[in-house]
Parts: sequence; structure tokens; C-alpha cells
Amino acid sequence: MSFPLPAPGASPQRVLIYSHDTFGLGHLRRARAIAHALVAEAPERRVVILSGSPVSHAFRFAPGVTCRRLPGVTKLASGEYQSLGPGHGLDEVVATRAALIRHVAERFDPDLFLVDKEPAGFHGEVLPALHRLKARGCRLVLGLRDVLDDPALLAPEWERKGALAVLPLYDSLWVYGLEAIYAPLDGLALPAGVAGRLTYTGYLRREAPDSEGPEEAAREPFLLVTPGGGGDGVELVEAVVRAYEAHPLEHPALVVFGPFFPAAEQAALGARIAAHPRLSSLGFDARLERLMRRAAGVVAMGGYNTFCEILSFDRPSLILPRVRPRREQLIRARAAARLGLVGVIEPGDADDPTADETARMAQALAALPHRPAPSARPIPGLLDGLPAIRRLAATADAACVAAE
Repeated sequence: MSFPLPAPGASPQRVLIYSHDTFGLGHLRRARAIAHALVAEAPERRVVILSGSPVSHAFRFAPGVTCRRLPGVTKLASGEYQSLGPGHGLDEVVATRAALIRHVAERFDPDLFLVDKEPAGFHGEVLPALHRLKARGCRLVLGLRDVLDDPALLAPEWERKGALAVLPLYDSLWVYGLEAIYAPLDGLALPAGVAGRLTYTGYLRREAPDSEGPEEAAREPFLLVTPGGGGDGVELVEAVVRAYEAHPLEHPALVVFGPFFPAAEQAALGARIAAHPRLSSLGFDARLERLMRRAAGVVAMGGYNTFCEILSFDRPSLILPRVRPRREQLIRARAAARLGLVGVIEPGDADDPTADETARMAQALAALPHRPAPSARPIPGLLDGLPAIRRLAATADAACVAAE
């Protein structure tokens, strides 16, 4: 694969973004938002995204942004991983991914290497590229979402992965959130000097396409139900469908299952949705922002990207966070609810749903369109993430020019 190089005399920044994407859509969508913001400010920039997402082809990328697919892996219910391709062992796939990452890094020769979430990459696959780029003088940045996990769970995980030992390689750590909401590395024994490299950028504002199709424009006010990628969204959709089946609710609801929603459960729930006059569904929409912008309220699990969209489009929202395998969504939902940004129903005994729980869900859905929007509780710098990243990238630009 060849990469377009800047014109002679120009000094644009070449940015390589690593997004391991073993499960869901969150990493790719975050990388895409950052890449688009960087080229929008400086069209001469070139950004390459390395992604393991099996649905990366469904997304459009701005001019100047290239997405290179890594061989896919998937996470099993046990927490173990396996190759998406038949006949390949995990070690073989990781070795192939590591070689591809190293090859692209050498050919593209970035000025800035932005690694998403995993300091050493999936199973350490990014380490060879990190060391080579460090030796070349490339600026290394670790990008972290606002919440990683409960520190009691994160600390042993990072110790097992050797992640803490990798942190000193990074010149900077960017946290895509606000310290006033949550500090993702609190409770970890950080190596000396690492805490001083942390910058909180604020959350990443999202935009929606300006044009709408006739079907979208004609839709009456509705509740948008989104479990994100959908791989672990069965309980959320089941709770909403059950509430509509048991109680008359004013606003219709549109369920967007997501590309990873389990097929058997989607078929069963889809049949119940089709039989209900106030429910409808879509399998997957890569431009979910258009729907969220028009929704009267949003029901979601509260992953990072969905939370950014709720804030960006200022939608009243109801969050039903998952607690397995990570407590990330629960931590984020509690922090946001404490500030009045969202409503939350915390998970109960999902194996034994009672009539009271269904009634509680129906009551929350009925009240959702009348909840205050997030902007009713203004927080300085809340959605300043992309402008902050552009400023930080410009700092890296200046450093590169000075070194030439």
C-alpha cells in the first residue's frame, strides 16, 4: 500500500492511529472522529488508521484519512480471544497484525503515533512499532477514554499485560474526558513522571450530516434505542420491548440493533418489535448521528461514543449500563447522573425480571422526553475534546518543524 506524501516545502503532520478493535465499534468511531478533526483543520495532513474492526468498510472517511484493516480477532463470553478467520491460531494472527503494524509505521513514517487505550496494543502487538518510531523521533501519544474500568480490576489487568511498564515510552497521555467527571488512572501505581504527561481534553463532540432523507424527515418524535455495536445489548433491548408490550407508551421507539447483535436474539426480538404498533427496528446504521439528532430521547448502555453523542446532540437520555466484563459503563453513568446529565437504571436481577421492574422501565420511558437535556447543567470545557486535540497535534507539528 502506498501513502500520499506532502508536497515539497510543506511540513504537514503525518498521523498514525492504532485502534485494536477486538469487540464493538467504540475504538474505530473514536479514531475516525479524531482523524476527521485533524484533517479538517489542516487538509494537507495525512492520517492512517489501523483498525481491527470487521465493519470498517461500512464507514466513510474524509479525504486525507485512510483506514487499513488489521486481521480480526473476537472476544468470547469467557473473556478469551480467538481469530475471526477460520484455521488460524491466535498467536499466528497476533504475529501477522504486529508485522503489518510495523510495516505501515515504517512506510508511512508518522510524526505522531496515537495509540488508543491499550498501551502495548492487543497482546503486545504494537510494541515493536513503538520502539522503532521512538528511535526515529516520532511523538508517541496514548489516548484514553474517560473511564477504563474499576481500579480494583484495571490494576491487575494492566500488571498482567505489562501496560504500566510501557507508559514511560509515551511522550503524552491524552484523556478524552474531564478530570472533574472521572480520572481513569487514579488508583494505579504509575511510573515516575507519567502523571505529569496527562492532559484532559474534554469529550469529543460529534456532528451529523446536514441532509436527511424523506423518510427521516417525516418520522414523528421517537425514542432511539441503541446498544452501540450490539454484541452485549440483548438485556437493554429486551427491557424496552417488554415495557412496550406491558404498558401503553406515547412515543414510538426505534431500535437500532447494531452489527454485532446476536443473530438468534435479533430475530426473536425483531419479530416482537414488528408485531407492536409503537416499535420499529433497524439492523445497523453507520450514520446513527442523524437519528440521534432527531430523537425525542435516547435509551442506551452508555458506552463512550454514545455518551459523546448524547452530549453533542443534547438529547435527554436513559442509560442502562452493563457491568460485565467491565464496570466502565456503570462508572460513567453514575458520574454523569450525579451531574444531572443523564438518567440511569442500574442493573438488577436480569434473570428474574418482575412486573415491578417492567413498570419501572415503562415509567422511565414515558418520562424520558420530558427530562432536562444535558445542556441544562452546563459544564465548562465538557465538549472541547477535538479542539484540544487539534492544539496538541499542532504542538507536535511545531516540534517536528523545529527538529528539521
